[in-house]
Amino acid sequence: MKRPLTARRAGLLLCATCDLLSHRIARRGLRCPRCGEKIYLRKPRSLSRTLAYLIAAAILYIPANLLPIMHTETFLGSEDDTIMSGVIVLINTGSWPLALLVFFASIVVPMVKLLALSILVLSVRYNWKSHPRERSRLYRLIEFIGRWSMLDIYVVTLLVALVQLRALATIEPRGGAMAFGGVVVLTILASRSFDPRLMWDRQGAA
Repeated sequence: MKRPLTARRAGLLLCATCDLLSHRIARRGLRCPRCGEKIYLRKPRSLSRTLAYLIAAAILYIPANLLPIMHTETFLGSEDDTIMSGVIVLINTGSWPLALLVFFASIVVPMVKLLALSILVLSVRYNWKSHPRERSRLYRLIEFIGRWSMLDIYVVTLLVALVQLRALATIEPRGGAMAFGGVVVLTILASRSFDPRLMWDRQGAA
């Protein structure tokens, strides 16, 4: 069966900065004629960079869930809260929809992104040829749910801004919030570094 014509076989390059489609020129250091940014057939060192970000994110994911994300002081005493303890407090106070939202955005989403990106990296590394469409949909899903990953940090920031206006209590962020922010940033960098076109390079006519 004849292989389908792809942009790579046709010598076409897409600029990642301004989205200009250009013809490939047989020389190194090719730059976009419109914005001057370097353009490549594939993202350079995509797998190694994605894997490095994933490992760093997986390491930070542990303290992000074990360390307290905020410290609360009132005239009744002080308390440190982790992400999970905050979810439990929300459930006990009757705010179960917000508790589910925080649990999903702060615990489930980062874990799903780590697992899904690991599957995509392994599929390219070991040249999986099955279900490329499903893996492409998985990558688009990662890009879609990534925007919800910072919800817990937004909640902590909002609480700090609101409560600090009162003299009755103070809230301060703790190490867990920093670790969680690191997980979010690293997973975003991992998804941006991964080139989904690598999954299709060896698919052939199929």
